[in-house]
Amino acid sequence: MDTAELKEAIKKIIINIQQRTAERTIPIEASGRHVHLSQDDIDKLFGTDYNLTPKRELSQPGQFLAEEKVKIIGSKGIIENSAILGPARSKSQVELSKTDAVKLGIDAPLRFSGDTKNSASAFIASSNNVIKLDEGVIIAKRHIHMTPEDAERLDVLDGEIVSVEVLTERPVVFKDVLIRVNKDYHLNMHIDYDEANACLFKAGDKGKIQKNN
Repeated sequence: MDTAELKEAIKKIIINIQQRTAERTIPIEASGRHVHLSQDDIDKLFGTDYNLTPKRELSQPGQFLAEEKVKIIGSKGIIENSAILGPARSKSQVELSKTDAVKLGIDAPLRFSGDTKNSASAFIASSNNVIKLDEGVIIAKRHIHMTPEDAERLDVLDGEIVSVEVLTERPVVFKDVLIRVNKDYHLNMHIDYDEANACLFKAGDKGKIQKNN
């Protein structure tokens, strides 16, 4: 094999490795503080049989950012103009970063979304009314949404806990990342703004799953 053939062979190997690496990367999305509301709480805050007004669709199919905003009120502070994500859920839930929780004076536990039993309390206010959530305020654990096809390609299972190397300007490895598999999901890893700031995340950055032994 002459020098030109050797260079071409090495080039093909490098391209193949890059392609295989790209196939195993996942998109990352930074998720700011937001509120999910039950229909009962929507009615209390905005009026009977009220429907949230979609502003734009989110990365996960069927979910949207609503035009409506609320205040989140804790013992030490208030966060104005907090986003509501629709559609209505069976139970109301507030997802904060640790920085948000400290500002509000709320001792929010680190939980997977939906795990709100015995979590923290807060008041939620619209221009019409104020309600109290006796529980439902959490700091959401990082997680990855994916389809069954994604899971097969990435060799992971629903409910599996993995690590993810985020390929950012300041690369870090996030541990304890939950895999969530559903045919209606869109492949995306969700981190909060504290985590995003820690790794200097910017839109378009990706991550690479590392299997835990």
